[in-house]
Amino acid sequence: MLSYFDAVVLGIVEGLTEFLPVSSTGHLTVAEKMLGLRVDDKAVTAYTVIIQFGAIVATFIYFAKKIARLFMAWVRGLTNADARGHDYTLAWAVIVGSIPVGIAGFLGKDLIAGPLRNLWVVAAALVLWSAVMVWAEKRHDALEAAGDQRGEGQVTMRDGIMIGLMQCFSLIPGVSRSGATISAGLLRGIDRVTATELSFFMAIPALTAGGVFEALQERDTLGNLGFGQMAVGMLVAFVVAYASIAWLLKFVATNSLMAFVSYRVVAGLALAAALGVGWIAAT
Repeated sequence: MLSYFDAVVLGIVEGLTEFLPVSSTGHLTVAEKMLGLRVDDKAVTAYTVIIQFGAIVATFIYFAKKIARLFMAWVRGLTNADARGHDYTLAWAVIVGSIPVGIAGFLGKDLIAGPLRNLWVVAAALVLWSAVMVWAEKRHDALEAAGDQRGEGQVTMRDGIMIGLMQCFSLIPGVSRSGATISAGLLRGIDRVTATELSFFMAIPALTAGGVFEALQERDTLGNLGFGQMAVGMLVAFVVAYASIAWLLKFVATNSLMAFVSYRVVAGLALAAALGVGWIAAT
């Protein structure tokens, strides 16, 4: 059974890292290992996914008005062609973009919960995906200088599909779901703030589906971790994730992702060094 201290620590890590492009799964795996938990235990893996409900609720509340606006535009557009404006297209982009990761997650669930839950994988992914983020930032800067960037009103369903396909890479611990989706948005020529908001919106169906699936799949073992501890973990994740969302949106409005790239590389190399000298076990 998890202690309440474990639950608070994991809730903080989840809330801090779920929406920052640094990999929540990677950080949670490291945190679980340092807390003495078995990272390959199915119940622990399920707990890691389930406390993401706190981050989902934070997203819903923070973007409540915008989500309601997009949903109503989507509903109206289904029956009225004249109502199919930018919000209708944006809603469809989020919907279609959420499908690939759901399919990939279902088909690869055993790989994700098993062999990929390895700290060597996390270390490698932290460093290697940083190269994609650098590429995305360079393209963003080039398009910004040329005045060719697109904003929220110019997002297409094709953008949603391409970002959704890129989101599948986030199933690898250490890549980062937000890092994958924001990078994909920048590579598609979307401005940084819009790409970040799209990342938040696409997190809702992806995290919800993953949490529900894991809860049902491991319903017989989750009780061993403590329902009170799960509640505390989700509550802490909610509070910290809400603050993280507000901070990140302000940060990307005037800053690039390069600070996160530097952190990822240092963290990945430090983790690899710790693994190499035997300070921490990979599984």
